[in-house]
Amino acid sequence: MGADMSGRGVIRRAVAGQRRDVAVGSLLGAAHQTGEALVPVLIGLIVDRAVVRPDGGALALWLVVLAVVYAMLSYGFRFGARAGERAAEQAAHQLRLDVVRRVLAPHGGAEAGRPPGALVNVATEDARRVGALNMALTLGIAAVVGVIAGAVLLLRASVPLGLLVLIGAPVLMALGHYLARPLEHRSEAEQERAAHASGVAADLVAGVRVLKGLRAESAAVARYRSTSQASREANVRAARAAALQTGLMLTLTGAFIALVALVGGRLVLSGSIGLGALVSAVGLALFLPGPIAVLAWVGAELAKARASAARIADVLAAPGETTGGTTEPAAPSAGELRLHGVGHAGLHGIDLTVRPGEHLGIVVTDTAHAATLLHCLARRCDPDRGHVELDGTPVTELAPAALRSALLVAEHDAQLFDGTLLDNVTAAAPAGADPQPAMDAAAVDEVAATLPGGTSGRIGERGSSLSGGQRQRVALARALAADRSVLVVHDPTTAVDAATEARVATGIRRARTGRTTVLVTSSPALLAATDRVVLIDGGTITAEAPHEDLVRDHPVYRTAVLT
Repeated sequence: MGADMSGRGVIRRAVAGQRRDVAVGSLLGAAHQTGEALVPVLIGLIVDRAVVRPDGGALALWLVVLAVVYAMLSYGFRFGARAGERAAEQAAHQLRLDVVRRVLAPHGGAEAGRPPGALVNVATEDARRVGALNMALTLGIAAVVGVIAGAVLLLRASVPLGLLVLIGAPVLMALGHYLARPLEHRSEAEQERAAHASGVAADLVAGVRVLKGLRAESAAVARYRSTSQASREANVRAARAAALQTGLMLTLTGAFIALVALVGGRLVLSGSIGLGALVSAVGLALFLPGPIAVLAWVGAELAKARASAARIADVLAAPGETTGGTTEPAAPSAGELRLHGVGHAGLHGIDLTVRPGEHLGIVVTDTAHAATLLHCLARRCDPDRGHVELDGTPVTELAPAALRSALLVAEHDAQLFDGTLLDNVTAAAPAGADPQPAMDAAAVDEVAATLPGGTSGRIGERGSSLSGGQRQRVALARALAADRSVLVVHDPTTAVDAATEARVATGIRRARTGRTTVLVTSSPALLAATDRVVLIDGGTITAEAPHEDLVRDHPVYRTAVLT
C-alpha cells in the first residue's frame, strides 16, 4: 500500500493499478457518448437535406452515415464496458489479496477487535465497492465527454442553448456531489452494521454445537435477530439516502431539460433556427439526461467507495502485534532456544535453554502463564523484561516471517480449514515433502479411515465433520509436517483416548528425532517421552528433571500431571 494508508490512498491505488483499462474504457465510452450525441444531429441534417427538400440520394447517403455512427457507438459501449468491468474486478481482486495478506501477515494485529465475519465483509463487499469505482470512473469520464459533445453541438445549432447547457451541467454536477455527502455517511454505517452482523453470524455458526449443548439456541437467535435488525435499519437508511439523492437529481435534471426545451421552442418560433435544428435540439435535450444521470450515479458510487476504502485502510493500517526485526536466521537452524530472564504478564525471570535436538516438556500450573509463554515464543508479543533467543540471536532482531520459517508454535486451539484431510496436513509442509511420517506420528490414519475418500476426503469448515480428538490429531500432523527446526506444541492430545495418546507420544518422538521439540502439556504420556521436564509454578521455574523423577519427588508436579 505504500506510505498512504488512508481511504484516499486505497482509492488512488485501486485506480492507478488499472489505469490502462480505465483509459481504454473511458476512450471507448467517450466514443459511444459522442456517437449518441451525433445521432440527433444527423437526424436533423437528414430532415433539412433529404426530407424538407426530398432527395433520395442524399437520404441514402445520410442513412449510411447514421448506420456507421450507430455501429461506432454500439461497439464503443461494448468494449468500453468490458474494459471498465475488467478494471473493477481486477482492482477488487487486488484489494482482496491486500486484505488477506495483511490478515495473514506474520506480525499479526489486523484481526484484533474484528470478528472473522467482519474481516470477510471487508475483503469481499468493501473491496468490490472500491473496485467498482473504476467502472464508475470509466462511465463518468465518458459521460462528461457526452455532456461536452452535446453542449458543443448545441452551440453550433444555437449559441443561447449551448451556453445554457455549459452553465447548467456543471451546476448539476456540483449539486450531485453535495447531495452525495449524506449517502457517504449512511453507506459507512450500513457497511459497519453489515460487517457486525456477518461477524455475529460466523461466531454463532462456529459455535453451533456448543450452543445446542447448552440449549442456548433461543438466546443466540435473539442476539442475531437484534444485530440483523440493526443492519437492516442501517441498510434502509442508506437506501433512503440513495433514493433521495437520485430523486432530487432526476428532478433537477428534468427541470433543466424543460428549460432547454422552452428556450429552444422560443428560438424556433422566432425563426432563429430551422426545423432540422429544432429536431437536433430536442434530440440533444433528450440525450443529455443520460450522461447527467450517470454523473449523479458516479457521485453515489464515489460516496460508497470512500466509506468502504476507509474500512479497508483501517485493516491495512492496523498496528502489528510485533514490530521490528529484519535479520534472517541461520540456515539451516541449529534449533537452540534460550530464554533469558523473561518476565511478562505473570512470568518472572524465566531462564531456560533448550538444546539443539532436545525433546523438552514444560508443565505450567497456571493456564494464563502457559498462554503468555507461548505468545512470547511465537513472538505474538515481546516480553516486558528479558528476551528470547534462537541460535544465539534475539527473536526481536529476526524478521517475523523468517522466524516462523524456523520456529513454529502450534497452539492448542489451532483451526483447520475447509478442504481435504491431506490439504490440511500439508498446508505448511515444504514443497515435495512426504506427509506420511507426520500423519503416522499423529495417528491420522485412523482419522482417514472414517472419511469417504480417506486422506482425499473433505473435513468441512473448521473440520466440522471430525470429532475434537480427530481435529487435534490433524492439527498435530500439520505442525509435524511443517518440519521446522524448533517445534513448540501446546496440549495436542487433550481430547484423545489414552491408547492413542501413548501412540502419539511415541510418534512425536520418532518424527522429531534430531529436531528441537518443546511440549507444553500436562499429559503424563507425552511427558514420559521427553528428555527432561521443566515445571513453571507461580510464574517461575521451580523444578527441572526427567518426568519419572519429578513424579516421585515433587508434589506440585505430581498434582499437576496426575490429577
